[in-house]
Amino acid sequence: MNPPTLRHADVPYYTQWGSLDWVRHIVEQQGDPCDDPHWQRSGFADPERYRFWAKRLCGLTCLESALDYWRIAHAPRAALLDEALQHGVYRMREDGGVDGLIYRPFAGWVGDAFGVQVDVLQQAPLEEIAARLDADTLAIVSVSPEIRYPERSNQRRGGHLILLHGRDRDGVWFHNPSGIAPYQADVYLPFETMKRFYAGRGMMLARGGRPGHEG
Repeated sequence: MNPPTLRHADVPYYTQWGSLDWVRHIVEQQGDPCDDPHWQRSGFADPERYRFWAKRLCGLTCLESALDYWRIAHAPRAALLDEALQHGVYRMREDGGVDGLIYRPFAGWVGDAFGVQVDVLQQAPLEEIAARLDADTLAIVSVSPEIRYPERSNQRRGGHLILLHGRDRDGVWFHNPSGIAPYQADVYLPFETMKRFYAGRGMMLARGGRPGHEG
């Protein structure tokens, strides 16, 4: 049985944009992400491609944090996006939008490419996902992006992905790739608050240690 409190220390935090201190400007003031002098940090070279995709890469940003925590080698985020597109993780729509991150193609790709076992949970209470965290397991869950302001009322659930890396009897610790300080890295919120934003689905990521991968 897992202990009531489990917290992974030193899981690296990344924002889905270039720099942590630019997120507020981008999110709240609709600032141009390419005004950030570090916008190419994640491997993008084309400004238009970066503007289109950076706001959509919360899931890949969570994956990058997990892979780096487990010291599993991977390409920069822009190249990870190329791989994800090849495996159907994101699908372009005729209206110019994107469907994704799609869980099952993501699970297959991440398992084959990095030796990380992904268990897709389409309907699961948040407490159940939290209880399944262990020494070799993290979780990505779907919440509203409004979770960056947990003190405010929210209008929706789901549409954004965060990385759970700890829990106790009353709540969870997580990284929010589009978060604004103080609700950005190593955020703790009680279950009752989280449930207002949680869409009821997520994925468990377990370090597999297959041959050819570190960790």
